[in-house]
Amino acid sequence: MTHTVNFVAADLGASSGRLMVGAWNGRAFSLDELHRFPNGGIRVAGSLHWDVLRMWAEIQHGLAKYRTRFAGLPAAIGVDAWGVDFALLDQRGRLLGNPYHYRDARTDSVPEIVFQQIDPHELFRWTGVQTMQINTIFQLYSMAHAADPQLKIADTLLTIPDLFHYFLCGARAVEHSEATTTQMYSPVNGWARRVLDTLEIPVHILPRVVYPGTQLGPVRPEVLRDTGFSGSFPTVAVASHDTASAVAAIPNMDESSAFISSGTWSLMGVEMREPITSELAFSLGFTNEGGADGSILLIKNLTGLWLLQECQRQWSREGRHYSWSDITAMAATAPAFACVLDVDANDFRAPENMHRAIAEYCRRTMQPNPETIAAVARGCFESLALKYRSVLESLETLTARRLDAIRIVGGGCLNALLCQMTADACDRVAVSGPAEASAYGNVMLQAVATGHLSNIGAGRAAIAASIQCVSYFPHRTEDWDEAYARMEHTHTHA
Repeated sequence: MTHTVNFVAADLGASSGRLMVGAWNGRAFSLDELHRFPNGGIRVAGSLHWDVLRMWAEIQHGLAKYRTRFAGLPAAIGVDAWGVDFALLDQRGRLLGNPYHYRDARTDSVPEIVFQQIDPHELFRWTGVQTMQINTIFQLYSMAHAADPQLKIADTLLTIPDLFHYFLCGARAVEHSEATTTQMYSPVNGWARRVLDTLEIPVHILPRVVYPGTQLGPVRPEVLRDTGFSGSFPTVAVASHDTASAVAAIPNMDESSAFISSGTWSLMGVEMREPITSELAFSLGFTNEGGADGSILLIKNLTGLWLLQECQRQWSREGRHYSWSDITAMAATAPAFACVLDVDANDFRAPENMHRAIAEYCRRTMQPNPETIAAVARGCFESLALKYRSVLESLETLTARRLDAIRIVGGGCLNALLCQMTADACDRVAVSGPAEASAYGNVMLQAVATGHLSNIGAGRAAIAASIQCVSYFPHRTEDWDEAYARMEHTHTHA
């Protein structure tokens, strides 16, 4: 009789979080959703924060559910989440305030101020990280510049998944893939202490860095008591940046493949053994982040389904409630290429009304106003696919590789229309799956850490045996080439 062991993945996203149970039977994984909850920024006194205590309550609630549905103990638990954001603890390990949301306005214009003191090219050569005003270094500088009292009394900085690992087991450590999102860490040389000293950011708050697959310690007795467990199990630092976990789960990932982690953000890239910190990589806005197996992920961060998610939210506020399948079906019927958007334009960063922001962008760029929901949705999907084509061309230039396949994971891989548009726009086969890539990568790395799998290669093979991927083959038309030329022209003159 096959013995099955369970791993619990807390997979936290910017718009929702969930706890998943990954059951390993010695050959394949099966995933079961244990608990799901909405997530998002909370605006308080003009600032945007994360409600991490509510998220922690949801994680505990999910663990309590485990006790009602499964016999025995899980083999381990691990947390993955987004990058760049962080919490501060005092010397006694108490949380100092509500962590800020990366879309908070406190970092507006901060990179320009920082680069009066540090050369941006030099910072990129050191860290390999793309300059985005949401990055941890700019968030911390905004606090130092404002003489924020929280920073003055802080003892430890923990990224969001590391904070929940701390709540679970008491370990104060930053996992490697998360550290590489901060723009304060070199995969070769560690924390950029000289840079931080220059910016008067306290270096002493930065804890040790651990690698994916590290056992951090047993779950705290009080957490076990509060969630109903009679025995303990380990907390594992997985590839805690959700992108790194997602890429770890991609079957058949090789040197001729690009990946897209498709969700609120789209992260498109390739796996490398060494970072690329050339002037061209800098000018094209690429970033180098830690992968799950000593790899480097050369990535372009793109705004993904955020535009449509925010439109959907606005339509709901107006009493027009549409599911994702409704929106996609309407988009499929709309005329093609009515408008082409720069999905990364500042217009779309955090508007109060995304539908209105899209309309204003189209007026500003002298394009027809997409008045209907179908036209807005079609424009968003097509524009995202065209953006993927641009990034694919840059990746092939930077790596000197021909990339024959685009492997799409995350929630966006379930959207057949977007997957087919990606294949058509890029003239490459697009392979979708798994949708639950971050959770699969999370539980797989727990299995490696606990000795149930020998290594990540074996883990990827196990995931391939666990899922069914779908291939989309390109249908090339000149319309895509014309739209791509329009996109480049529009972005240049926007």
